[in-house]
Amino acid sequence: MKYIIKNATLVNEGKSFLASVVISGNTIEKITQTIDTDSDYSGYEVIDAEGLLLVPGAIDDQVHFRDPGLTHKGDIASESRAAVAGGVTSFMDMPNTVPNTLTQQLLQDKYDIAAEKSMANYSFYMGVSNDNIDEVLKTDPKNICGIKAFMGSSTGNMLVNNESTLEKLFKEAPCLVATHCEDEAIIRNNIEIFKQKYGDEAPASIHPLVRSAEACYKTSSYAAELASKFGTQLHILHLSTAKEIELFNNNIPLKDKKITAETCLHYLLFDDRDYATKNTFLKCNPAVKTESDKLALIQGCIDNHIDILATDHAPHTFEEKNKPYFTAPSGGTSVQHLLLGAMELANKGIMTREKVVELLSHNPATLFKINKRGYIREGYYADLVLIDPKKEQVISNENVYYKCGWTAYEGIKLSCSVTHTFVNGELVYHNGNFKEDYRGKRLTFNR
Repeated sequence: MKYIIKNATLVNEGKSFLASVVISGNTIEKITQTIDTDSDYSGYEVIDAEGLLLVPGAIDDQVHFRDPGLTHKGDIASESRAAVAGGVTSFMDMPNTVPNTLTQQLLQDKYDIAAEKSMANYSFYMGVSNDNIDEVLKTDPKNICGIKAFMGSSTGNMLVNNESTLEKLFKEAPCLVATHCEDEAIIRNNIEIFKQKYGDEAPASIHPLVRSAEACYKTSSYAAELASKFGTQLHILHLSTAKEIELFNNNIPLKDKKITAETCLHYLLFDDRDYATKNTFLKCNPAVKTESDKLALIQGCIDNHIDILATDHAPHTFEEKNKPYFTAPSGGTSVQHLLLGAMELANKGIMTREKVVELLSHNPATLFKINKRGYIREGYYADLVLIDPKKEQVISNENVYYKCGWTAYEGIKLSCSVTHTFVNGELVYHNGNFKEDYRGKRLTFNR
């Protein structure tokens, strides 16, 4: 198909301006402020976007789509469908599926699944354990988003706490190393303290005390120390504390940074007061912490200490999440609401629309060196999203597309809505309708 999106307000590369975008095939053919759609572009479908925002598709660098092995919670088909409905056109999925992604063959198996099922573009992290480092080092940096190390509590055989393994990884990794940073010993000690205090009746409000700021900082600072020692490209995921922000430099361009940070939308929208109403549905790792942590993380995004805003989308069934605190699993759902939730921060004057696009699209593309994505540029893939800034909605469990059918974001009012999502030039979502047979592309990297 060929499209002309005319009269849109482009939000791109630090500016907002009226323009029209011509899409031909997979790519953006032309960006222009004047266009004669009657005479110059016969054969193109014209979309009049007057009053709408046009932004590059969001790139979520951290999701758990549960495929393979945990597909009763979610799968690549269902969760990528939710993603494009919310304007996320590319995702990077984590290795703690079943089986864990600890060999190159298991990694390829996930790519094969995505090629058959994903409506969005995709990449997958290679997983690290204490005993698969030689397999990890075979990773091709041009075809894989990164290597994921759980330096803290994790699923299955994926806790990496062997010092020699970590040093070899940080010294020899062929591409970016992304880390989950929490100290296992501190967490286990805190669990025992609170089990003795509450038994099986523990409230969810203890979660930020169990998975404490101390546990986060101890491991984050250790990872940063290793990266500094070996010159590793380190990306610390889901920052949740104010103290960790000091580990990251905001005085150099992103393309030159060796140690970078991501936080997630729920750390900017919620704080520990919300456990009273959200209960275990807000339970995630690392934990949502205090209001002062929330405000510091927002400021960290604004002032470039934090480079990427993502979701850590990790569905569980409603029944699993509704269990008592110590047995309810950690993880929540948000990929459908990343872009609009972040835009709500802009609508409230907390940050600009241009900053939102930078955090969700430009910076992931720059940091991961993704080939021709993340920007509205001629010759780039046409991963584009139209937003109606005046079409209000209220998030509810009834209007999410997640297989699990729930979200901790239920009840949040949004002042805007996604109307169109293009993936590689294909209109895959339009006001509740999907191009069900469309399949996204594997991301490639300029490394």
